[in-house]
Parts: sequence; C-alpha cells; structure tokens
Amino acid sequence: MDVMNGTLSIAATALRAERLRLDVIASNLANANSTRSPEGGPYKRRNVVLVPQQMEFDFASTLDQVAEQGARQGVTVSDVIEDVSPPRVVFDPGHPDANPDGYVAYPNVNPIMETVDLMNATRAYEANVQVVSATKRMAEAALAIGG
Repeated sequence: MDVMNGTLSIAATALRAERLRLDVIASNLANANSTRSPEGGPYKRRNVVLVPQQMEFDFASTLDQVAEQGARQGVTVSDVIEDVSPPRVVFDPGHPDANPDGYVAYPNVNPIMETVDLMNATRAYEANVQVVSATKRMAEAALAIGG
C-alpha cells in the first residue's frame, strides 16, 4: 500500500504543477493583444519552471532507502518567469498606444505556440489523472482479494 500512496503523491504533485501551467498559458492567451500592463508597456509572456522536488537523505542511508526516496519525489513549480524576448512591434499610427513613429508594442505571445503548449499541458494532466485512476483500481482490486 505504501507504493500506491507514493504513486498518488507523485501524480498529485504533477497535477498541481500542470494545473498552474494551464492557468499561465490561459493568461498568456487572454493577454495576447494587451498593449498595457500594470508594470507598464505590453503584457509579457510567462513560463512555468518545473523542477524535481529535492531529495533529502544523509550519507548513512542505504542505496535502497535513497532509491525509494528518489522514486517519491514528484515535481514542483520553482518559479513563474517572464519571457525576455522583445515585444512584437506593429505599425498602427491610429492606436492609442502607438509611439511617435506610429509603432505599437504588442506582447511577445505567439498564439500558435501557446496552443501547442496548452495541448501538451492538457495531455500531461490527463496522463496523471489516468495514473490516479489506475492506482485507485489496483487498490480496489487488492482490497477485493484480501476481503
């Protein structure tokens, strides 16, 4: 049963991380044409940085203990960072945010790439939901055998 709890724990960390990733992608898409932001200038695309959770062990741990701890790490969001690529500049002299030369700085959001990222994040989320479902079915089968 301990292995099943570890599996659920790993899947839960991935579900949380992918949910945040989906939220950030949705925000990027929603602001793809926002030429004004609270920070000033156009909206800046954001990216979620995922990292493995840190493993804690000491040198007295056996290899089996380290391997078991490592197998239960999961993933965490270390940061949500702004994309440093320059804004998209479009000539539109009638726009209220146009500079003196008539150019408007639009966000550095590419809707096609965001859609691809959205599909990848959705598939990763769905895969982890399947892990949770399979683990639940195995636990129910184990209980049925034991009962």
